[in-house]
Amino acid sequence: MVGDFFWYRQNCLRRETGTFGCRTGPLFGKGVVDMDATVTVMVLSTGLLLLGFILGWLISSKVSHSKVYRSEATAEKIIEDAESEAAEMKHTAELEARDKIHQERLEFEQEMEAKAESIVGGESKLSTLERQLNRRVDLLNDKEKSVSTREESVVTIQTEVETHSRELAELIVRQNSRLEEIAGLTKEEAKGVLMANLEEEAREEAAWKVKEIKEEATNRANEEAREIIASAIQRLASDHTIESTVTVVKLPTDEMKGRIIGREGRNIRAFEMSTGVDVIVDDTPEAVVLSGFDPVRRAVAKMAMEQLVFDGRIHPGRIEEIVQKSKDSMQEVIRQSGEEEAFEVGVPGLHERLVEALGRLRFRTSYGQNVLEHSKEVAFIAGMMATQLGLDTQMAKRAGLLHDIGKGLTHEVDGTFGENGADLSRKYGEDPRVVNAIESHHGDADPISAIAVLVDAADTVSRSRPGAQREVIENYVRRLERLESTARTIDGVHEVYAIQAGQEVRVVANSDMMSDEDTERLALQIADRLGGGLSSPGPVKVTVIRETRAVEYAR
Repeated sequence: MVGDFFWYRQNCLRRETGTFGCRTGPLFGKGVVDMDATVTVMVLSTGLLLLGFILGWLISSKVSHSKVYRSEATAEKIIEDAESEAAEMKHTAELEARDKIHQERLEFEQEMEAKAESIVGGESKLSTLERQLNRRVDLLNDKEKSVSTREESVVTIQTEVETHSRELAELIVRQNSRLEEIAGLTKEEAKGVLMANLEEEAREEAAWKVKEIKEEATNRANEEAREIIASAIQRLASDHTIESTVTVVKLPTDEMKGRIIGREGRNIRAFEMSTGVDVIVDDTPEAVVLSGFDPVRRAVAKMAMEQLVFDGRIHPGRIEEIVQKSKDSMQEVIRQSGEEEAFEVGVPGLHERLVEALGRLRFRTSYGQNVLEHSKEVAFIAGMMATQLGLDTQMAKRAGLLHDIGKGLTHEVDGTFGENGADLSRKYGEDPRVVNAIESHHGDADPISAIAVLVDAADTVSRSRPGAQREVIENYVRRLERLESTARTIDGVHEVYAIQAGQEVRVVANSDMMSDEDTERLALQIADRLGGGLSSPGPVKVTVIRETRAVEYAR
């Protein structure tokens, strides 16, 4: 119907305008109307598209303008914030700069005030010095005037003296002439007689004077020597503990005695065999006694016994293990003892070998006197006497401490105490004066310095003062040492222990050098040697023990 309408409208318009008339006919008229409608639709579609495009462009433009506006607003806000922050930072910086300038100004003003005060003080000192100089100038002027006056008086006196000297010379000439006339001797002859008489008198007076001076010097030297030695002894005043041959080990309970003895005495036998000391188990409550003349062995035995009691496991295998560990620990004890004594005396820089030998002196005695304590006392006495005599105190102490160092060596070293001590000290770089003090003290050399004489005197003082030594114990110990050393010289002997107060010598034979049958021969040989070379208060029992041990480890 729409097509018919357009067709009719178009034909009518054309008729009204006179261009065409109204046509009729369905086929021809229908085609013209469809064509016009299509054009119209296309025009309308184009217009609508154009309108939509314009509307889209307007909307897009508006959105873009809105985004730009928001971006510009954001940028402006950022700029404003930045400017505000920059202004605040600038203000803060200005405040800090002002504070710093103010602080520097205050420091500068304080520094200027201090300098001004120092300048004022300097000016005051200068004015004081100026006043002192002025006073000194005045004094010098006064002294110069007095010196001038004295020079004038000295010139006058000198003139008078010269006049009197000439008069005296003339008088002497006249008197000499008069004497020559009276005595009948010339001047030269009288002078000779007078000189002879004066010389003889001078000789006699000089001889008496020399004798008086010598006696006075001797008496004074003896008095000073007594004072020096007495002062050194009084300042030291140390006590000596007389060494005994027994050591007591405390036990927690008396039940421990049975464990120490062991079944059929096997534990106590193993302990005595390993240590070389006697174990005395008596009625003394909670204690056992270790008896032996060698302090080192007793110390090892005490250390081992205390460890066994503390551990509680006591059997022959454990005993041998603990005794061996105690022997190893004894070396550390010896070293520490040497270091402590050297530090106490104040003798630094000793070689380790000398320190070890010094520590061994802790376990040696000389007539009941502990050798290490004796050496320390000799060092102190020698150092005090050296100080009073103006000698090298440090060298005197060093020589005194090492004077018996040879006694700290084992039986494996041959020679006397003096020779061994001097050789050991010389080997490890000691001063020749120290070596000479050791040698001269034992009579192996003559003293070459005052230090050696002081050490010898200090040793005599330490040994001879009352209560320092006791000969009975020393003789007993020496006898036991001779028993062991005599038995040790025989081939096949591994270890020797003198026990039971010297009534028994227990020998451990070297199992690699002899068989079981050879032990009887060895026992007889040792008994003959001991009986022929030593004086003993009674028979000495010789016990030779040989055992073979095979050790393997299961893996």
